[in-house]
Amino acid sequence: MVVLNKIYTRTGDAGLTRLATGAPVGKASPRVQAYGEVDETNATIGLCRLYCADDPDMDARLARIQNELFDLGADLATPPEPKPDWEVLRVTSDQVGRLEAEIDAMNAALEPLNSFVLPGGTPLAAYLHLARTVCRRAERRVVDLAADGTQAISPESLAYLNRLSDHLFVASRHANARAGGDVLWQPGATRRDA
Repeated sequence: MVVLNKIYTRTGDAGLTRLATGAPVGKASPRVQAYGEVDETNATIGLCRLYCADDPDMDARLARIQNELFDLGADLATPPEPKPDWEVLRVTSDQVGRLEAEIDAMNAALEPLNSFVLPGGTPLAAYLHLARTVCRRAERRVVDLAADGTQAISPESLAYLNRLSDHLFVASRHANARAGGDVLWQPGATRRDA
């Protein structure tokens, strides 16, 4: 159980924070940057939820995802070594599988794409695209963390972020389909031929 009875600790004043294990680490360390990007993804999804009033199913999915992103942050904030003496919260393959099932269900009702989609359309779709791009940045940070060689991560954490960005893309299409369709890229539409 998490208990937060004091919000500031002053330990960050020197540029340090602590991982879930209690180990001190710089705030600019790759691990802290990775779970910081996950936190930003979560905050962006919070903005999306402001536009879900007419889609309670979407709101429920996004609320669950926000909770799972906290699970992911805990996962990333707890390096596998040294092994903690408590049960570590890790993202699971079931959570990844649930994202896949939701992607498939939303996508089944959509028209096939014949062009790339521009971020936009409804406010919900536009914010879902923003969340998708922030999620992709988080994914790149986690890939960097894993590539470091000294920073082990759970494989499900990377799979979850990869699937989540796909989920947010399909969710944006779902939001736009309810309002007339996607905004499609028109290659070279504004070029002037010489």
